[in-house]
Amino acid sequence: MVGLGRDAFFRLLRENDLLVKCKRRYAITTQSDHRFKKWPDLVQRRQALRPEQIWVSDITYIRIRDKWIYLCLVTDAYSRKIVGYKLTHRPTAQACISALRMAISHRMYPQSDLTHHSDRGIQYCSTNYVTILQENRITISMTQSGSPYDNAVAERLNGILKSEYRMAETFPDYKTALAQLVKAVNIYNHFRPHMSCNMMSPQQAHQQLQNQKVPKMFQRRNAESKKFRSKTRETVVRERTTDN
Repeated sequence: MVGLGRDAFFRLLRENDLLVKCKRRYAITTQSDHRFKKWPDLVQRRQALRPEQIWVSDITYIRIRDKWIYLCLVTDAYSRKIVGYKLTHRPTAQACISALRMAISHRMYPQSDLTHHSDRGIQYCSTNYVTILQENRITISMTQSGSPYDNAVAERLNGILKSEYRMAETFPDYKTALAQLVKAVNIYNHFRPHMSCNMMSPQQAHQQLQNQKVPKMFQRRNAESKKFRSKTRETVVRERTTDN
């Protein structure tokens, strides 16, 4: 076994059925088989280029003793700021509405065009939820394939809260979980730097207006994208010329 690396060691264990199988703990948060209208995906995984251009909503689960409770989140896709949240015993449309109302009440740029992006769960397709979005002139967008990449910002935030801010723990009761959540949201929004926001905290990035400053990360991504498209066109032209 001298010189056997970690990956090779685990591969050896797996091949001989010696790995301890982990018990997966998860709760179902998305029910997409319902009678309500499912809206098209208007975001198409594109990057937000200013605050309050795209909001992403999602529901994740938190453990207390022997049952699950649920966390409804609304996050700004540009700044990564948590703009609305609600911790609830049941993942109902009303709980998601509470998080949405919090987000709407704290808008910094209410005149800007805003798109709300979510999965096709019954909470987000419900009449009451859709009505609030429409009354506030917020465009509705929903994922189509069920892939986590279609709502990557929301999925990433869920992981950060659980891995970095103790929300993956089993709490003794709802009150303790809520206290930890409030603390986590405050620290995350005001102190956690993001590479995608040029190492600014979500709160700092959210204060950047569209024409003032675009994070260098987005500038580099846009430049690389244009360079790739240019090379692709050149390759196509060269191949066509060779064929002729």
